[in-house]
Amino acid sequence: MRTPTNPFKLAMREGRPQFGLWLGMADAYSAEILAGTGYDWLLVDGEHAPNDLRSTLGQLQAIASSASAFAQEPAPHAIARLPVGNTALVKQYLELGVQTLLVPMVDTPAQAADLAQAMRYPPQGVRGMGNALARSSRWQRYPNYIHEANDQVCLLVQAETVEAMRNLDAMAAIDGDDGIFIGPADLSASMGYPGEPGHPEVQAAIEDGIKRILQAGKAPGILATTEPQARKWLAAGALFVAIGIDTMLLTAAASALLAPFKNTAARGGNY
Repeated sequence: MRTPTNPFKLAMREGRPQFGLWLGMADAYSAEILAGTGYDWLLVDGEHAPNDLRSTLGQLQAIASSASAFAQEPAPHAIARLPVGNTALVKQYLELGVQTLLVPMVDTPAQAADLAQAMRYPPQGVRGMGNALARSSRWQRYPNYIHEANDQVCLLVQAETVEAMRNLDAMAAIDGDDGIFIGPADLSASMGYPGEPGHPEVQAAIEDGIKRILQAGKAPGILATTEPQARKWLAAGALFVAIGIDTMLLTAAASALLAPFKNTAARGGNY
């Protein structure tokens, strides 16, 4: 058996936009439900959601199960966001079988280079040899995993500060850095506009960042929680765009369902 091709990485190289959904509920059951809805990728968030290695593993298994349950479409590509860029954590998440990692708060080329090394086996990197214990190699059922894995892992780093935007060209030039995700919320705070990702200066910085990432031959990505936002960044050239967050979708749907009943009660009307 050959190590599976990373479809997300392939799409990025071919310039095909991929639409994703953020998973913050830290629950395999909800992940399994959403895995059947047709998104290209789902991101299990370990930075701002209460996920650890065990809960991430459960969600990876749930997402993978949708391939057989919904045979008309492949399972979404599972991405994991680490809580922090750390060589040991990179290794552990890769061993779970995640091929694509998103790492927050990467500000310098040196950080990006260290992460690229952590993603790959020697001699290209420093990833430890433990595939006999790992889901990533399906416990050595992929017999050439250690020789094939380097080509299939995908590193996405997050540029979320003024410093990161200054270093963007150098970060994008790092071999093994496959894409750069711009974080509007943290970037707006770093620029002096906390809570204002729509501020014209922040928006201009994001547009310039996407352009520079594309010029370097790498894939730009972003999170947009409204359709106009998403379409704007797609038109600017973003190639991986999260178009929603599960917690926000649940809150919005539940509130919308209740609203007409609450409004009727407030007017003293009949149900």
